Amino acid sequence: MQKTNQFLKIGNKEFKSRLLVGTGKYSSLEVMQKSLLNTKCEIVTVAVRRIQGLDYGHEGLMESIDWKSIWMLPNTAGCTNAEEAIRVARLGRELAKLAGQDDNNFVKLEVIPNKKYLLPDPIGTLKAAEQLIKEGFTVLPYINSDPLIAKQLEEIGCATVMPLGSPIGSAQGIRNAANIAMIIEESRIPIIIDAGIGVPSEAAQALEMGADGVLINSAIALAKNPILMAQAFSKATEAGRDAYLSGRLQENLLANPSSPLDGVISNN
Repeated sequence: MQKTNQFLKIGNKEFKSRLLVGTGKYSSLEVMQKSLLNTKCEIVTVAVRRIQGLDYGHEGLMESIDWKSIWMLPNTAGCTNAEEAIRVARLGRELAKLAGQDDNNFVKLEVIPNKKYLLPDPIGTLKAAEQLIKEGFTVLPYINSDPLIAKQLEEIGCATVMPLGSPIGSAQGIRNAANIAMIIEESRIPIIIDAGIGVPSEAAQALEMGADGVLINSAIALAKNPILMAQAFSKATEAGRDAYLSGRLQENLLANPSSPLDGVISNN
C-alpha cells in the first residue's frame, strides 16, 4: 500500500524534511553548520560517546547547532553490546535535555560488535530495543536489511527501522534493494535507509522505492564541496519523494511509442 503521508511521522513527532543528517567527519564546525543549513534537515544525529569524550571534530558541536529548530537524535555509536547501548541511550536522553529538548526520548540504536565490517548485531539490537521501549524511549534501530528482524522490531514497538543500503561509509549505494523493498512493503512504521548512500541519485532511489527517509553523513561531510553536496541531497530527497507519490511508468519488455500512430503519413 502506498504511503502518502505529507509529513515524516516518527513516534509523536512530525517532520517536513525526509533527510536526516549526521554530524561526524566534517573538516570544521563552520562547514558542518553551512552544510546542515543547506540540507534543510530537521533531525540531526549526534554520537553521545564522542561528544562526551570531546573527540576530534565534536568539540563545541553542541553549541554550534540551533537546537530550537533542529531535533536531536542521540545515537549509540561505538556500543558493542546491548548493555552498553542501553547505558549510552540514557546518557543521550540527558544530552537532549541539556539542549533544551526536555520531551526528547529519541535514540538511534546502534549495536555493532565487529569493527571491520560495522554490521549491526540483530540479537543485541533486539535486546536493547526491548529494554529502551520499556523505559519510554522512541527507538530508531539501525539494522541489516533483514525483513524478519525489521518486523520483529516493529512488533515490539520501535518507532521506525533503519536498514543499511550497504556498509557504513562504503558509498556502495543500495546493494540490497530486493530486501529493502520487502521491508517497505511489510512495514506499518517509517523506513529510513541508513548507511552506504554515496550520491544524491541513490537517496532519490531510496525515496522512489517507498522509503520514508534517508540518513546521510559521510557522503556530505567527505565530499569535496560538502556545502554544495548538502544542497544536492536536499533536492534529491524531495525529488525522490515526489516521484514515489507520482507513480512511476511501469517497465515493459517491448517498446511503446511515445507519439501517437494515428494520422501517420504513409507512402501507400
